[in-house]
Parts: sequence; structure tokens; C-alpha cells
Amino acid sequence: MLNVWTIPADYFSPSINIVEELGKITIMEKRMKTIEKEMERLKTENEASKVAFLASLLTSFGSHNIGPFHNGLHTLIYKHVFLNTGNAYDPNTGIYTAPVKGGYAFRVFSKASGDKNRAGTAGLFKNDQHIISTYAHQTSGFISSSNGVSLLLEKGDKVKVNLYPGKWIFDNGEHHHTTFSGHLLFPM
Repeated sequence: MLNVWTIPADYFSPSINIVEELGKITIMEKRMKTIEKEMERLKTENEASKVAFLASLLTSFGSHNIGPFHNGLHTLIYKHVFLNTGNAYDPNTGIYTAPVKGGYAFRVFSKASGDKNRAGTAGLFKNDQHIISTYAHQTSGFISSSNGVSLLLEKGDKVKVNLYPGKWIFDNGEHHHTTFSGHLLFPM
């Protein structure tokens, strides 16, 4: 006959402090909820950071000079939209509206016909304040200029490109020489 002796396991005489273990579980649950909230915040921030646009002046083939206008600044409406992720650029008004507070980068490329008396000059404006300009002048041929800037924008700030009085700009609907672009670098 075989005799088997057993020693009582921890099931009946636990060496675990159940109250202490429940406290640890409660702490872990709180940490998990905090992590879940942070994940949701980061998802929202990531969605907000998908903001970029590129547009040129003309939507159809053919060349066209815009300007000169003599009654003050004239907002350029870039109608051919290549990209408008986040829909912050309005091709009906030519105005970009910042969807979130953050750092943004903008670029303006301008082309014009050379003329002895007229330059190709446009300016980028934030909330109707001049920020940067493009400028080119020569007596004949085509002239090009560009400029770019990084700006801190508040949600709702407006950015646009204006043509200066007495100046002109050129675009070709096939080659899209004159463009306005921008994108969110980082939300804040």
C-alpha cells in the first residue's frame, strides 16, 4: 500500500494580503483610465494635425493676367485646388482659416509678365496684417518670385494673399505657376 502525504496549500492558509492586492488593482485601474484618456486626446490631436492645402489661381487651360487693380488691395482667389485636407482653405474667398491653434508654414509662388512700369507683387496677410511679400520686376519676359513663412496662429485666424494696387500677377491653367500653400506643422 502506498501512503501519500500532502501539505495544505495556500488555498486555505493564504500568505497573500487580499486587501493590499485589491488596493493595487484599484491603482492599476486608475492608471489604465488615465492612459485611455491620454490615448483619446492624442487621437484627437492627430486628427487635428491633418491640415494642408495647395491651390493655384486658374482652374482652366490658358494664360491670364490678374490685375492691375487701382482701388486698394485685391484678395487673390486661388481656384484650382490640388489638396485641401482639413478643408481650411476656401476656394470661393481665397482665405485660409486656421482650424486649431498651432504652428503653420505658408508659401507663395508668383509669376508675372515683365513690364517697364509694373512689378509682380503680392503679399501674404494674417488677419489683414501684412506678413511677407513676393516681388519681381523686369522690363520683359516672365518673372517669378516666392516667399515663405512659419506663423503661430490661433484657431480662427485668417491668412490670405493680396495683390497690391497697380501690380499684376500671371498664371497658366496648364502649368499652375502662381500658387498658395500651407500646412499645420504642429498643434498647440
